[in-house]
Amino acid sequence: MDEMEEELKCPVCGSFYREPIILPCSHNICLACARNILVQTPDAESPQSSRASGSGVSDYDYLDLDKMSLYSEADSGYGSYGGFVSAPTTPCQKSPNGVRVFPPTVPQPPPQHHLLQHPGCLPPIPRNSCITCPQCHRSLILDDRGLRGFPKNRVLEGVVDRYQQSKAAALKCQLCEKSPKEATVMCEQCDVFYCDPCRLRCHPPRGPLAKHRLVPPAQGRISRRASPRKISTCTEHELENLSMYCVQCKMPVCYQCLEEGKHGTHEVKALGAMWKLHKVVRDQISHCTVKLRQTTGLMEYCLEVIKENDPSGFLQISDALIRRVHMTESQWGKGTLTPRMTSDFDLTLDSGPLLQTIHQLDFVQMKVPAAPMLQLEECCTQNNSATLSWKQPPLSTIAVDGYILELDDGSGGQFREVYVGTETICTVDGLHFNSTYKSRVKAFNASGVGQYSKTLIMQTSEIAWFTFDTASAHPDIIFSNDNLTVTCNSYDDRVVMGNSGFSRGVHYWEMTVDRYDNHPDPAFGVARGDVLKDVMLGKDDKAWAMTDGGIGKGATIGVLLDFTRGILIFLINDEQQGPVAFEGLEGIYYPAISLNRNVQVTLHTGLPIPDFYTPGEVDPTGSVC
Repeated sequence: MDEMEEELKCPVCGSFYREPIILPCSHNICLACARNILVQTPDAESPQSSRASGSGVSDYDYLDLDKMSLYSEADSGYGSYGGFVSAPTTPCQKSPNGVRVFPPTVPQPPPQHHLLQHPGCLPPIPRNSCITCPQCHRSLILDDRGLRGFPKNRVLEGVVDRYQQSKAAALKCQLCEKSPKEATVMCEQCDVFYCDPCRLRCHPPRGPLAKHRLVPPAQGRISRRASPRKISTCTEHELENLSMYCVQCKMPVCYQCLEEGKHGTHEVKALGAMWKLHKVVRDQISHCTVKLRQTTGLMEYCLEVIKENDPSGFLQISDALIRRVHMTESQWGKGTLTPRMTSDFDLTLDSGPLLQTIHQLDFVQMKVPAAPMLQLEECCTQNNSATLSWKQPPLSTIAVDGYILELDDGSGGQFREVYVGTETICTVDGLHFNSTYKSRVKAFNASGVGQYSKTLIMQTSEIAWFTFDTASAHPDIIFSNDNLTVTCNSYDDRVVMGNSGFSRGVHYWEMTVDRYDNHPDPAFGVARGDVLKDVMLGKDDKAWAMTDGGIGKGATIGVLLDFTRGILIFLINDEQQGPVAFEGLEGIYYPAISLNRNVQVTLHTGLPIPDFYTPGEVDPTGSVC
């Protein structure tokens, strides 16, 4: 109890707290001392501007002043306060306990009135008053309520009263006949104080008395006194008792606060329920006392606070008390406070129940999935696309999280992943024509990846079937005949491409001219995917084409693209136009034409290679035109 005394003394006057109030920084101060350290700020100046222009220097290391509302939910409500030009600087005084405080302001003489003031009324707080916490040096500007806006710490007031009473007189044994000795215990059932000799003689720890509870004399006196509970009132509505607890603001409130004040839309709970919930600080204090083996002043103060039977008063300081306990506990973890333990302190871990529970566990071995089975009746190829379907073995009960489908490059190269997911059917587009692909699939779960299925060999279409591509065409292009016939609504040249690209093999397609008016000069050939769509085909480096050369209505233009030799050949009405048009072609190319509104063309695909051409053989007499 002696170590708790410093917690019960005001940092300003050094005496026990008298009518303590709680500052927003969670520190306490006497109401009278709070009035003494008030500083009045100039009406026309803010604290920041006054500090900047003032020449006085204070002993404090001030912070920036926060002028926002004291009870703002987004604001701490306190800052720091510096000197002012209008008030001369005065060295800071020191309280009896060594804490530096501001000197009291010189009160102005009150105006003379004919009406007498009530004896119990305090003089009014001057406007624009500022108060600085003497412990953390954080300052704040008072609102219109002045010091009445701060809640009273009735819990601290009660602890001070009990502490002073315990120091006033020692409890005496009630059974000593002559010269009563100091009592050492009290029996709660007998309601009697005993010294050690009388306890051994009159209250032996056996028989029916063995079940009685003996407590220290100070604790017994507190429970015996049973003083009536003080009813706390709301600081906003002084005639209303605190009956609810605002969860968002973490403070007790009254019913009028819920109906008219800012707590109307906040979550509130019953005061008694929150009182019991906040009593968890008891466990924290018990842990601290066991760890330290020697109680500190803060811990003694916390123990006294827990004994308080006023729910509203306890909830006013419970959050600040819990924060201080957390801060002290973190200091222990960092080694700031070294716990003092006796040599007989021992800690043993009883692992028996845990081992028994482990032995009763049933372990289930997780396995990787079995190899999937390909459903050959559903696997097929169409043009340059391949569709594969699979399923798990019928008798497999192992969970499957997903599947991985792999294909090679169509030339016997390495496999690569083309699909990962939970579906059991997949269509792969954009494969090479006239190519042989190998495919396989495997399943996986949390335990790992299973074995591959059997390898399936699939052959894509030998001859390409395709149409004109509506998605990549210029907006002026007009489509008909299932996208096999195109024309244009503009007099300017516009480009349209096929919907299949080629990068391997030999391909041949033809286009017939359905309408040809006023020498429109169309162009036929191949192009890359990023070719310009609003100029004649072949005008940039993204296309290779043949322009009008004896073309008329009813003419048939053939295009032969051979990637084995990297050449491009054109035909008109089955006659080759020159030996080789272009060579050295590599990459992906799309069939393409450019035309205007005077031309209409129809596409023909799926055609065999012309008889005169042998793939893979270079014409010795050929030359590039």
